Amino acid sequence: MATTKRSTGIAGLDQVLNGGFPPGTRIVIAGSPLSGLELLAQQFRKAGEGSGSYLMLDTTPEEGMIDARGMNPAAMRAAMEGERIIVDSLSTLVAAWGIDTVARFILEDTRELITEGANIIYLLYTGLHSPSEEARIMRAADVFISLREQVHGNEFERTLAVEKLKGADVPQRVIPYHIIAKGLELSTTSRVV
Repeated sequence: MATTKRSTGIAGLDQVLNGGFPPGTRIVIAGSPLSGLELLAQQFRKAGEGSGSYLMLDTTPEEGMIDARGMNPAAMRAAMEGERIIVDSLSTLVAAWGIDTVARFILEDTRELITEGANIIYLLYTGLHSPSEEARIMRAADVFISLREQVHGNEFERTLAVEKLKGADVPQRVIPYHIIAKGLELSTTSRVV
């Protein structure tokens, strides 16, 4: 298995993660449907020059994505290949299969891919799951990233937090980010007040 970290496709996030995602990790990106989590997943996918699978469960797949709507866990696992795998979304899987099947899918059914060094990103929509379901998903993840947004007056404040990072120190601050035409852009400079 490779030990070189795999670029996220976002320079600022690579900097925060000291080079990118460690190979062989289960990554959960959590946020609202408008937080940009699918943009982050697409940037990760594009950084890999096509070496992976994007399984779309929530909507009509774009070119190069796998239509996973209606697939069972065995069919989804069979469709997963490459080093960069994205499941869009884990929320749909929990609604369709239940948390026990989903936890088994994340931890056991895809174990061979993880052992071979693949990164699997699972998108999770916040506010749809019970605290118990969220806790099981958080425990199954090797990396857990939250995208949050708040409205202050007439401005959006968006922040990214790395809340869990297997085998490394978790960054001690949240990072502001912007959604631009090409995806997410992180602000990695700190203000001194």
